Amino acid sequence: MQRRLFSLALVMGATLGITYAPAQAQQQVLRLSTTTSTENSGLLTYLLPSFEQKYGIKVNVISVGTGKALELGKNGDVDVTLVHARQLEDKFVAEGWGIDRRDVMYNDFIVVGPTADPAGVKGSHDVLTSFKKIASSNVKFISRGDNSGTDVMEKAYWKEVGAKPAGSNYVSAGLGMGEVLNMAAEMNAYTLTDRATYGAYKAKTGLAILVEGDKRMFNPYGIIAVNPEKHQGVNYKGATQLIQWITSAEGQAKIAAFKPAGEQLFFPSAGK
Repeated sequence: MQRRLFSLALVMGATLGITYAPAQAQQQVLRLSTTTSTENSGLLTYLLPSFEQKYGIKVNVISVGTGKALELGKNGDVDVTLVHARQLEDKFVAEGWGIDRRDVMYNDFIVVGPTADPAGVKGSHDVLTSFKKIASSNVKFISRGDNSGTDVMEKAYWKEVGAKPAGSNYVSAGLGMGEVLNMAAEMNAYTLTDRATYGAYKAKTGLAILVEGDKRMFNPYGIIAVNPEKHQGVNYKGATQLIQWITSAEGQAKIAAFKPAGEQLFFPSAGK
């Protein structure tokens, strides 16, 4: 009886133009948590189609701050994570939540703000001296306030300086980098940003690069697979394929070739 019903279903499917395929033939899905910088800059939109086509994998991207991206991995809500906060990454791996971490690329942080530069930091290559000037001036500073890689770095600078803008001059937004850049433009304020997201928002915000070139503003990115021993349902095979591809000669060349408006925003670092 069951065989007859299945045969009937096949006949009806053929009549209606429906194709029946085994479940294992369906497209594989990979869940990637990553930072807002890789998404806002357009890098992933440029990068991932090549990987998806080569491996027949659909990558679902969740773009949040680094802290949240790692938390999603810890909860088993994603299969792999691409982030930029080395201390948080190392902790994630040391606690057993992630494995197979690899360097992928780097860029740098910059301090941006109004072209008038009321704090007088323009042209500085010393981020700590510049933060001191901002803290002692009557100017606003917009913080990500979201435990992202950028937020972690910014907080470390204020800690070294020993002060930050007082009262309402320090705004903790709890938002992504693009939204914070828009806020800084609207409020005539300063902020710390990764160079890639700034590049994507430069024309819209009119903010100027004021501080750059300090080695303390180096911004490396790493990719980590979620440990399948912690979450047996994760797509570890797909995560491994993405890690191998993005750190391969092909993936690294694609990263280097990403130059919106002719400017290179990320620099490959796998194996270096």
